[in-house]
Amino acid sequence: MASLYETLAADSVLEMDQAVLDTMRAKIDDELKKLDEKIADAEENLGESEVREAHLAKSLFYIRIGDKEKALEQLKVTESKTVAVGQKMDLVFYTLLLGFFYMDFDLISKSIDKAKNLFEEGGDWERKNRLKVYEGLYCMSTRNFKKAANLFLDSISTFTTYELFPYDTFIFYTVLTSIISLDRVSLKQKVVDAPEILTVIGKIPYLSEFLNSLYDCQYKSFFSAFAGLAEQIKLDRYLHPHFRYYMREVRTVVYSQFLESYKSVTIEAMAKAFGVTVEFIDLELSRFIAAGKLHCKIDKVAGVLETNRPDAKNALYQATIKQGDFLLNRIQKLSRVIDL
Repeated sequence: MASLYETLAADSVLEMDQAVLDTMRAKIDDELKKLDEKIADAEENLGESEVREAHLAKSLFYIRIGDKEKALEQLKVTESKTVAVGQKMDLVFYTLLLGFFYMDFDLISKSIDKAKNLFEEGGDWERKNRLKVYEGLYCMSTRNFKKAANLFLDSISTFTTYELFPYDTFIFYTVLTSIISLDRVSLKQKVVDAPEILTVIGKIPYLSEFLNSLYDCQYKSFFSAFAGLAEQIKLDRYLHPHFRYYMREVRTVVYSQFLESYKSVTIEAMAKAFGVTVEFIDLELSRFIAAGKLHCKIDKVAGVLETNRPDAKNALYQATIKQGDFLLNRIQKLSRVIDL
């Protein structure tokens, strides 16, 4: 992987050793020479499918050594020699792997759209399910956790995308995205009681406790499991950029769930339930209330929290009136133009 070595040396992660780089380049040139000979031989003596296979081998070599530009170029050449939709889909998956390696979200987004267009021409279910995992990972990496959770849950029983990550990691991502995206009923049906998740969840440290303590309202256990998982989330290459956001969202979910059961509750009782100090809860809640994430107010004198849940019907009524006004204004402006 000479190109990666050069990048890391340029970023001062590794020290550049010219002798090592020259050896790498010599090996790459040697391998490319063999691959070019195979392509030339296939073009002269063999059929179209063998020519395609020879070009594909060269594409895979560029992917293996991490040369992004040349790999994409070679994949385009291979695609021009490809007729079957299934084989074209496989080339898109190779492009997606490159995109995730370099975290090139523009390339990933375009490749996913391309794959969806190919499916309209006809594609098998196995590849369709694989695409769901790729798209789910893209959504998770771009902070669209709700869509990611739905795509991951759809793929739980048909997961075959081991080139991206093992099944344990897939379940880890599924549980994390579902906790902040699904309501309690859906979480119970699709995650807590899902047999595919139950078989694996015990292998991942803290995850079972994290999920079940939230559902069973064991908030003290939840916080200790949450602290254990925080390190794993922080070190994950896809979740790391969203670490602070995710921590906030999980706390919003758990505080909302606790306050749902009360019209008013003392701050001390809440602090005790979570196994933290009154000062911590007071500071936490004040931030979330100010940001509009929690619907309650703190009576600091009495040491009480009073919930003021928004009425969904009322909110819908207000939204309808607002949108209705906007629509009438638009119609009036349009009628003036038509009259002229």
